[in-house]
Amino acid sequence: MTVLVFAQIIGTVGVGVAPSIGILLAGAVTNSEAWAGLARTASTLGAALLGLPLGTLAARRGRRAALAGGWWTAAAGGAVLVAAAQWSMIVPLFAGLLLIGAGLAVSLQSRFAATDLAQPHHKARSLALVVWVGTLGSVLGPNLGAPGEIIGTATGLTVYASAFLIAAVCLAIAGLIVWVWLRPDPLLFLGQTTPASPAGPGGRRQGRIRQVLAELRVNQRARVAVVAILTAQAVMVAIMTMTPVHVTHQGGSITIVGITISLHIVGMYAPAPLVGLIADGYGHRSAISAGLGILAVSLVIGAVKPDDTGWIITSLILLGIGWSFVNVAGSALFNAVVSTETRASSQGGVDALSNFCGATAAFAAGPLLAAGSFSLLSVLALIALVPLTILMAGRALTPPERVNRTPSGRRHRPGPTVSACSSEGRRTCRLPPLSTTSS
Repeated sequence: MTVLVFAQIIGTVGVGVAPSIGILLAGAVTNSEAWAGLARTASTLGAALLGLPLGTLAARRGRRAALAGGWWTAAAGGAVLVAAAQWSMIVPLFAGLLLIGAGLAVSLQSRFAATDLAQPHHKARSLALVVWVGTLGSVLGPNLGAPGEIIGTATGLTVYASAFLIAAVCLAIAGLIVWVWLRPDPLLFLGQTTPASPAGPGGRRQGRIRQVLAELRVNQRARVAVVAILTAQAVMVAIMTMTPVHVTHQGGSITIVGITISLHIVGMYAPAPLVGLIADGYGHRSAISAGLGILAVSLVIGAVKPDDTGWIITSLILLGIGWSFVNVAGSALFNAVVSTETRASSQGGVDALSNFCGATAAFAAGPLLAAGSFSLLSVLALIALVPLTILMAGRALTPPERVNRTPSGRRHRPGPTVSACSSEGRRTCRLPPLSTTSS
């Protein structure tokens, strides 16, 4: 956990540069709103494209190889962006942003790595801790322009090039921390996979993709978790992406936009430890349902008070908090119910789907805002919450989420049954003792 926390803090500093300074660089290099819009989502697309390969690498070679490789890939992207910023090159700009997306994919995968060796009743809070420490990097990353000016004065680099140089160094250090100190590898230590496990006909990668799809077909709770993660990501990205545009059109300053997004990011990450405690203590359904309620309130405010900057800021804060509840609890649920054999690949796959949904929502939100209004966008996002709300009202999560009361009145969650041993790991199974009268 210590290794993951330090790597996450340092690595997310580099990742945090893409949605802030990367956006400014895209506008400066392309001089086209259309191309700049594509460049702004390039890092998210990169995370989507690299999420599943990194998950497959973790399944084959362990967490250490996947996490270190992802951080170093992102560092290479940062180095490419130094050249793109210094000489205003469009192709390296897109290539660098796609590669730096590996850092986002790895920061997401790190939250699952935190659960590998966690006790069953602490898995959600371990996952939440790694999500929470990412707040530091996400807040520091967008502010690399100031130290970039100092480095630029000393080296002759532009401010943008200097900022991405700092990002590349941070990403490389994060990979080094994981590679040197993440020993023994948590995933391999548990025996959940082996470095050379066969994938059957058609190649390792195709075999593992088929395993992930087969897992979702037969595992209802895993499907619920995936729907929760994808819904939260799509709704959050659609609204967050268009809020700066909407606030600017309403006459808001760049300072107001910056404050709004900063408070939104704090809302996304700061509640994560609380969400972990709720998911561990009261069940995943409770945490996801609470997040749905918060998201609904946020979207209602956006639909009813679109012209009031104060209410829009409140809406964005609640949007971040609601995303935190649904995403953290959904991720913890997915990790708990997915089978051991496909766990690492499935985790990479769901992160890839999440980023694809985010990128798609960002593309769709622009035309919707242009053709309609911010109120319409909020109403459509509210409608997108309906399928998950129906799932939460059903019985898909009821049996495993059952909580009994002991004679003293204390809460007691039943331990895993024999059928749960394959998904929870042998060490966590508690079987009933043999009768002394049996043969």
